[in-house]
Amino acid sequence: MGGLPMPKKGITGHDEWVLTEALATALVALEQLEAKHQPRAHMDDIRKILSNGKEPAAVSLHLAQAKCRLFPDIDPLEIYREYGIGEEYG
Repeated sequence: MGGLPMPKKGITGHDEWVLTEALATALVALEQLEAKHQPRAHMDDIRKILSNGKEPAAVSLHLAQAKCRLFPDIDPLEIYREYGIGEEYG
């Protein structure tokens, strides 16, 4: 098309991915708070946003990857199992 750049989708070209990763990381971090300090309503909303239009396995994978980033000293396979993901993703 005459060398014209492809139009970007959203602001960065991968907005959905960035938002999914950020929400997954936020949710995992909030889950680490003491129960009395967890903003349950907001956490439920984050889960709804994460799940919207995505396969449950994809959401689990994003959450597991977020936990691996937040807790690099924990065995990743242990984290993947915690989220119901088999070793094929580790």
